[in-house]
Amino acid sequence: MRALVVDETGEGAVFRMADVPQPLRVQDEVLVRVVAAGVNPIDRKTKLGRGVSAAIPSYPAILGLDFAGVVEEVPYAAHPLKVGDRVYGMGRVPRMTGTYAEVVSIPSMSVAPMPIGTGFVEAAGIPCAALTAWGAVVDVARAHDGQRMLIHAGAGGVGHFAVQLASYFGAQVTATGSPRNADFLRSLGAHRVIDHTSERFEEVAGEQDVVIDLIGNVIDDTGTRSLDVVRRGGLIVNVPTKSWPTMAEEAAARGVRATGFVVSPDARTLSVISRLVDDGAIRVHVDEVFRLEQGETAHARLGGGHVRGKLVLRVADDPT
Repeated sequence: MRALVVDETGEGAVFRMADVPQPLRVQDEVLVRVVAAGVNPIDRKTKLGRGVSAAIPSYPAILGLDFAGVVEEVPYAAHPLKVGDRVYGMGRVPRMTGTYAEVVSIPSMSVAPMPIGTGFVEAAGIPCAALTAWGAVVDVARAHDGQRMLIHAGAGGVGHFAVQLASYFGAQVTATGSPRNADFLRSLGAHRVIDHTSERFEEVAGEQDVVIDLIGNVIDDTGTRSLDVVRRGGLIVNVPTKSWPTMAEEAAARGVRATGFVVSPDARTLSVISRLVDDGAIRVHVDEVFRLEQGETAHARLGGGHVRGKLVLRVADDPT
């Protein structure tokens, strides 16, 4: 099969197209012919030698977590998923090969039917970002009516789902973003948008019950500054790994609860997200689509910032 691979990780790593063996389906896994694959920040971090790169067992390696495609093999005849089903989900790189490839073999508990009215490209942009947003906003922060929630980088991949989910569950959402994304964020359900290019959010946001921190201290000490807006006893959920190493100590000193978050590729939660997409309660925004062989360009675009929503790699034409 064709795949986009790297022969090493680190600053000098580059993608190349290669012919590699097709994965062998075993045990509960579902074999999926990939039509589109989402591009996520963790993919880029891993390529650059961070992320989960230390656990890559061998090279060439295939990256990519998100996929949307068509089922080719199932574990047994009476399995809920059938050959020909349109499915999507999230893999477990580097414990298995990634989704920047024509075929993947994925544990069945990480595969769900695609939302009914959503195409493959759009579906491929949902799993990792939406599951991360759900975990941070719903499972950890327990979004509810009247809760005051500040979401940093609200127009990004995780952020644009976080804003929608928080609003759906009744929270009063304040989001930080650039001026060009202000109307977009309001359309997602943000009650207030803070222009991070001209305003210091800690000076204008007011007291918040929860901060969903999708930046950390890697840019302008965003994490530490967030402590100035969280009420005593409130909560900060920091998502980007290793983006704020001193979070626990700083938050404890201010009487604020703090936790990181790591996403799980859970098809049960993804099925709930599918229903919300089908009902029109949330939506995915795909900013740009690249061909699989343009993976290097897609990662450069992601690294340059200013992506609204998601980037997606088209691996194959839609099946007829």
